[in-house]
Amino acid sequence: MIYGIAVLSACFLLGQLIGTWLGQWLGIDANVGGVGFAMILLILSNQWLRTRKLFTADMEGGIVFWSNLYIPVIVAMSATQNVKGAISGGWMALLAGTIPTALCVLLIPVLSRRKPNDPIEKAQA
Repeated sequence: MIYGIAVLSACFLLGQLIGTWLGQWLGIDANVGGVGFAMILLILSNQWLRTRKLFTADMEGGIVFWSNLYIPVIVAMSATQNVKGAISGGWMALLAGTIPTALCVLLIPVLSRRKPNDPIEKAQA
């Protein structure tokens, strides 16, 4: 279970780092899309671990544990965001939403090509 939480934590920290770097690169003092990048990293790492058969049920339990707390965690994280900067930044807020969304859309073909490894997924396919 701790490994699943570790994967989730690593993805979150990397996503926050990328969001902070993107904000600095764009010239604003804010995290731009850090949570979105974290989710993309979690999807990619989950897929990478599953294809190498390194993703265990215990790891999944750690991720499921935090997914049950997802809404309170997101509310707490969004409370720390710079709302005034987002409103005054107009196009910057738009970029913060569209960049992670575009990356997710680009990943759909990659994820849809994967072969089911799980017996439940095989039965549904």
